[in-house]
Amino acid sequence: MRVPDDSLQALATRRGSFLPWAPVFLSIGIGGYFALKAEPGLPVLAALAALAALLAGLGFRRGDEARILFYAVALILAGTVLAAARAHLVTAPVLTFRYYVPVEGRIVDIDRSFSDQIRLTLDRVVLEDVAPDRTPALVRVALHGDQGFIDPRPGLTVILTAHLSPPEGPVEPGGFDFQRLAWFSGLGGVGYTRAPVLALAPPEEGLALLAFRLRRTLSTAMQEAIPGQPGAFAAALMTGDRAGVTQETNAALRASNLSHLISISGLHMGLLVGFVFATCRSGLALVPHLALRLNTKKIAAVIALAAATFYLILAGPNVATRRAYIMAAVMLVAVLSDRRAISLRSVAISALIVLFLEPESLVEPGFQMSFGATVALIVAFEPWGRFQHRIPRLLRPVAMLVLSSFVAGTATAPIAAAHFNRIAEFGLIANLVAVPLMGMIVMPAGVIAALLAPVGLAGPALWAMGQGMALILAVAAWVAGLKGAVAAVPAPPDGVLTLLALGGLLALIVRALWLRGIGIALAALSLSLWTAAERPALLVSGDGTLTGVLGTGGRALSKPKGAGFVAQSWLEDDGDVANQEEASLRAGFSGGKGNLTAALAGLTLRHFAGKGAAGRAAGACAPGTLVVLSEEWTGPRGACLIFDLARLRETGAIAVYPEAEGVRIVTARDAAGARLWNAPPARRARYAALQ
Repeated sequence: MRVPDDSLQALATRRGSFLPWAPVFLSIGIGGYFALKAEPGLPVLAALAALAALLAGLGFRRGDEARILFYAVALILAGTVLAAARAHLVTAPVLTFRYYVPVEGRIVDIDRSFSDQIRLTLDRVVLEDVAPDRTPALVRVALHGDQGFIDPRPGLTVILTAHLSPPEGPVEPGGFDFQRLAWFSGLGGVGYTRAPVLALAPPEEGLALLAFRLRRTLSTAMQEAIPGQPGAFAAALMTGDRAGVTQETNAALRASNLSHLISISGLHMGLLVGFVFATCRSGLALVPHLALRLNTKKIAAVIALAAATFYLILAGPNVATRRAYIMAAVMLVAVLSDRRAISLRSVAISALIVLFLEPESLVEPGFQMSFGATVALIVAFEPWGRFQHRIPRLLRPVAMLVLSSFVAGTATAPIAAAHFNRIAEFGLIANLVAVPLMGMIVMPAGVIAALLAPVGLAGPALWAMGQGMALILAVAAWVAGLKGAVAAVPAPPDGVLTLLALGGLLALIVRALWLRGIGIALAALSLSLWTAAERPALLVSGDGTLTGVLGTGGRALSKPKGAGFVAQSWLEDDGDVANQEEASLRAGFSGGKGNLTAALAGLTLRHFAGKGAAGRAAGACAPGTLVVLSEEWTGPRGACLIFDLARLRETGAIAVYPEAEGVRIVTARDAAGARLWNAPPARRARYAALQ
């Protein structure tokens, strides 16, 4: 098909129209880097960087139409180089095997684990018998057993005895890669302790720790003033401290599509900035002497920017908060520059800044949902000015709320489903109630409480904030309890979300009808591929302790407890709402505990787990048998397939797919490729030496 000649011409005559596409082209390059199966060498990266610079230079000297093509390709190449450079710059030591050792470190973060236990992140780590150059910069330890010997505070140096291990790879081939997340976070070891955590040295001073200490102090004060989960919710909203929020509350918020309220995001920053901006501008307008002589709009923008900056410092430099701050700051700078504050240009600038600082955020759901919702809202509200006069004045706020909730929910639903395998069926209802409460009661009360706290008058504002939080949690619990509140969705195949995003952007942003048609076709194709997703007939965990066989009634699991995170992840990726215990009762396995058998596409699965697994597995290796055991194989290797603990440590989790001529086995290592975050220690050392 011949591309219309006027397509590039129209884009070239409106050069500003290219800016919204700049982060898209940059993202293609970044996404391409993360999709690679092997780490590109430094000579390759240098060649790509030189080619990108050459194309950018040639584009600068060309006509408008050619310039766009040159810039587009240059941005794609630059994205690949940028992501690779970031991956090399964050290189830090990672544990190479499991330890049970004394650990010393300084508390730099406090949150909750998957099992709802308090979890400490430590820096300045000292590990017994581990050289300093092999010691991780950060380790994270979940606290089990009897604790209470210390009050965890930022900057406090503690000592404990913990089980530590390297960050685990995906729980199944192609699944969420925690190793990659840990690599870019500087997290070199994770684990738990059942021993008491003891204080070794008092909290230290420092600007970063001062902000952390202020955060914890305010969080504690808010939770004392607002008891229960409303107080923990309020503390998470205003300070970013989510340690007090239980898994039960998190589950209700997810099921009602209100989990975005607990993470400081664009909504919170927008509500804060909007309230401060409107309050300052309205207050200045009440003083005629100032209103007639000063540009109250710009003064309000400066004050709102200062408030947003303080909020960023208080809440901590996590990715979501930084992203929200950048978007708000770009908007306020646009106001100061007499430019349109809310536009695709401002969103594009924000995205470029975020991607330049942290290109890895592209593959995170927070980035995708934030910018996806923002773009959809801007496009949807573009015709609002032409049609709002047809709606009665009193109903316009309600109409805007319904429209914004519907548009944002529609834009983010496929992204959330792809990452979390759940769709909140009644999320629109919950948001129609909760978002106004957040904007009209909770956030204004929080700002007022912050202003009055130094003089001891924050009580009434905190009370109002607590009532608003309690109502939001009540709405979340009610919606989550409705029949059919959550619909399970299987994980999409690789590339589906990328195809859907590209199709959505073409359908929303471009004005050429033929390109919009292509965008709609791409989106439809991606959804079709999603519905045809194939799930593995067999899944085996990376330590051999858990297996799951897919049957007509869903996936049957080999045990009702243990490896809970792995089990839940498998079921969620299947689009299954059952829990681990329910899945363990399904038909699929025969035999006793630690010695299970299952039929699998012409193969016989023999799974041996627990203490003495190797002894029970003796004699199990026969033709047509797949042996899985959680210990190292000690018997003779016959004609069977064996995945023992030693082999699984090399391959990671495995997935088995039935085929016409037998089965196809995919390992997590094969699916992830050989990358910096899962490379052997010797290779990581070579990369570090080249920096």
